[in-house]
Amino acid sequence: MHTDSPVQTVAQALARTVARFPQRPAYIDQGQSHDWQQIDALAEAWARRLSAMGLRRGDRIGVILTNGLPWILSYLAAARMGAVILGLSLRYRDTELDFMLADSRVKAVLAPREFAGFDYMDYLERACRRFPTLEHLVWVDQQFVPELQSAASAGEAASPGWEPQPEDLLLIIYTSGTTGRPKAAGLSHRSQLGSAQAQCAHVRATADDLVQLAMPLNHVGGITCGVLTMLLAGGCCELVPMFSPEAVLKMAQQHSPTWMVGVPTMLTLLLMHPLLEQTDLSRLRLIVVGGSNVEPALLNRVQQLFPGVAIMNLYGLSETSGAIVMTPWQASQQALLHSIGKPLEGAELRVVKADGRDAVQGEVGELWFRGAGVIPGYVGQQQDSSAFDDQGWMHSGDLGLVDGEGLVHLMGRQKDMFIQGGFNVYPSEVEGVIAGYPGVLMVAGIGVPDPVLGEVGRYFVVPRPDAQINEAALQDYCRRHLADYKVPRQIVLRQNLPLTPAGKIQKALLRQEGA
Repeated sequence: MHTDSPVQTVAQALARTVARFPQRPAYIDQGQSHDWQQIDALAEAWARRLSAMGLRRGDRIGVILTNGLPWILSYLAAARMGAVILGLSLRYRDTELDFMLADSRVKAVLAPREFAGFDYMDYLERACRRFPTLEHLVWVDQQFVPELQSAASAGEAASPGWEPQPEDLLLIIYTSGTTGRPKAAGLSHRSQLGSAQAQCAHVRATADDLVQLAMPLNHVGGITCGVLTMLLAGGCCELVPMFSPEAVLKMAQQHSPTWMVGVPTMLTLLLMHPLLEQTDLSRLRLIVVGGSNVEPALLNRVQQLFPGVAIMNLYGLSETSGAIVMTPWQASQQALLHSIGKPLEGAELRVVKADGRDAVQGEVGELWFRGAGVIPGYVGQQQDSSAFDDQGWMHSGDLGLVDGEGLVHLMGRQKDMFIQGGFNVYPSEVEGVIAGYPGVLMVAGIGVPDPVLGEVGRYFVVPRPDAQINEAALQDYCRRHLADYKVPRQIVLRQNLPLTPAGKIQKALLRQEGA
């Protein structure tokens, strides 16, 4: 990685990468490779067209698309113009979209005419009549990129020369809503680059890197941890439209990756798939597990299959614009299993008790972050005065502790903790034990009311397809590894769990089931 002065905007980052690596592959989309020079020309052509539609600096452009070149080009075009991308999931339906389109005051939307049985044309045409700020609809199909290629070759008139500033908004991402109504995190050029630059340096990314990117681009795991981090390095992303282990492994057979990245569920499914044995992964140097520390069964499987490949946990939030804590290089087995790592360069961390004092080593408190990619606040109508303070600290709502080696241990969401018989129980700790039981694919725990103990733990367990799990045996296993008050009183076996578009388990929906 180059060590010259950091860029201040994503437009500057793209210009620098194009100058360094004009003919190096930037993106592979639907089997077709596009180099950085081509991407730059296409992004400029799209910026010109958006400007011709009347879109200006600060205008919000909604993107409801699969991972693909139209998404990337819209992001890069907005970065050149000073416009703002509103990242929307194809899983959203009318109630969610109504709220986000109105709250963000979106001016244009890019979408397919139809996807997975949902008629976007009908919905968005009606939305134009209901939301006065929504003026432009762009239907994205197979001709989108060829038409831009023609426009780029024709050399249409240059777009107006708005120069984005570091503090300008670039991206709006609605929080996943795992615990309530989503809020609009406003990511600026500065905040997004702060996270991506720190991650790029930490993982030692280079122009030789290639990753099959299945994390959705409307989530920081896809757009910051994937796209922008690789853009800074000049590496290549192969865009996976919608995650499936078969699709990713078939791509890897054609284009050997140097990274694998995903939430634990994604990586588990990849490692279970029979195509894995037919895929040459000899270039693989790094596996990144996002969202939480790697589970014992997954870690053991990865280490058996890929001896010598580095494994890192990655922790980040929409409010931190991307990664802010990652596992150090040469971390021990214990560090990988029980911690999420250390804050990245440029990030500060406090662990704060409920009474406002800083926790001492080993004490659990709320994780507060400042610096790196931390945003200044929310930009929509749904505000949260408790999330940010006037000293720049972002109060994450996540509980954790710092051990004697400076490693951060994640204990779960503050509202996930429950009190059983007077004892604090952190479901993430129990989930980590259950995940180590043979045959467990996924697990999620919540506290539910109990007339005697106040609350008890209810744990939803998804077995692997070929596994037979006995609830009593699983409870006995927990008794051997946990204090008695942490042992699950209720275990519910399920075939699946509700997931957010980013692949996180939606505990809010599990709580509603028991309400």
